[in-house]
Amino acid sequence: MAGSSEEAPDYGRGIVIMDDWPGYDLNLFTYPQHYYGDLEYVLIPHGIIVDRIERLAKDIMKDIGYCDIMVLCVLKGGYKFCADLVEHLKNISRNSDRFVSMKVDFIRLKSYRNDQSMGEMQIIGGYDLSTLAGKNVLIVEDVVGTGRTMKALLSSIEKYKPNMVKVASLLVKRTPRSDGFRPNSHLRDQ
Repeated sequence: MAGSSEEAPDYGRGIVIMDDWPGYDLNLFTYPQHYYGDLEYVLIPHGIIVDRIERLAKDIMKDIGYCDIMVLCVLKGGYKFCADLVEHLKNISRNSDRFVSMKVDFIRLKSYRNDQSMGEMQIIGGYDLSTLAGKNVLIVEDVVGTGRTMKALLSSIEKYKPNMVKVASLLVKRTPRSDGFRPNSHLRDQ
């Protein structure tokens, strides 16, 4: 912003919600009764999330080039986001002139013990990561925080020499502890 000491937000491929955003009034939505009294506002309506996931799928197909994809879903939080994203990717594939094969595997990342960083990351699960050699890999994560865990995962995966690795995240936290890592596709900054 010319003449301003404030930096313009970097929208990249995501939606940025500013810290002072008051959210949407609860009276605009229906939500389960057991949440009554617990919620103050809706930050991101479901419809926006669905639309953004569909757009992420289109961006991913454009980036990967309608090639076969090996999806690595980071559990537990990434499951629903991954399922929705894969469904959109499949729909795009079905409606194109080239079929894109997708395989999904699940991993868990352990970098904390009792809320303390262990300084190293452990990959739990995943059939056999050596099968990633020569493949187009899409890592699907719900939230990228500081980025350290994702960078460690990427470093581990690169040892297997995949053809390409992309990261899709539902949310990216704005945190002063961030190491600057940004997924290739994400919904918004938290």
